[in-house]
Amino acid sequence: MDFNAGLTNSLTGNTVIPPGCHVYPFTFQIPAQELPSSFRGSHGKIVYRLEANLSRSMRKDSKAKSEFTLIHKENLDGELMSPQQNMTDKKMNLFTSGSVAMDVSIPKTAFLQGEDIKVVASVQNKSSRDIKLKYCLYRKYSYFANKKRKVETKDILKEEGEAIPHSAGQTVTKIITVPSTETASVLNCNIIKVEYRLRVHLDVKYASDPEIKFPIVILPALEGSDKQQSSDYSASGSEASPNSDFPAGTSFLQNPAAPGVDGLPPSYETYDMYPSPNSSDRKS
Repeated sequence: MDFNAGLTNSLTGNTVIPPGCHVYPFTFQIPAQELPSSFRGSHGKIVYRLEANLSRSMRKDSKAKSEFTLIHKENLDGELMSPQQNMTDKKMNLFTSGSVAMDVSIPKTAFLQGEDIKVVASVQNKSSRDIKLKYCLYRKYSYFANKKRKVETKDILKEEGEAIPHSAGQTVTKIITVPSTETASVLNCNIIKVEYRLRVHLDVKYASDPEIKFPIVILPALEGSDKQQSSDYSASGSEASPNSDFPAGTSFLQNPAAPGVDGLPPSYETYDMYPSPNSSDRKS
């Protein structure tokens, strides 16, 4: 904090505040390190707070604190923006003869909340039965403590396509929309992880279903255009912002530029909520 009022005790170096109403605008810089995003779960949470402490002689210290939501912004270079593709095949037996195969691809790994995932599946149904393509987006919460891990898995959405006739081939395109309310991925924390998978499988009666799984990274949707959001995420770091599960707060980027040439805190006039420093309505 940068204080611009008060007296300094030459012996202790502490700021001594005279009687009256005092307002202290300040700047706060999020540490330049890999901080995980804010998170709340049934077995753990990641919470960030800003705390102020008022010390007075002969009285108990007064404290005030406020929570804010921190969003870790992933670097979208490399694997997160590269297409994913996988294939599988299975020979049928017992009640179903022949074989099935599928080749599935998605355009990338990282998706914003509310963004569409385009899934393209090429299916070869050489079996004796009709089959269906099914899709499932699910999440996995992992909690680590005392060398143990507790895992919670939940299906977020399920969808299925039209039946593909036996002895036929077909290419199917499906749009899966990431729920806008879903928690962002947390991958850079040692004790809590939030991961997502997209599972694509063939529903084959009387046989185990062949499936393909893709890792999915969900990023929080920031304000602005898609192009601007991609630019923001490309600059790896963190920012604080409102969230439905956390108290709202003012947005400010990790390692922001200095608020002024001289690096001074914001002026009093910047904050209309603050009383004027020249106000005559003062209390002793």
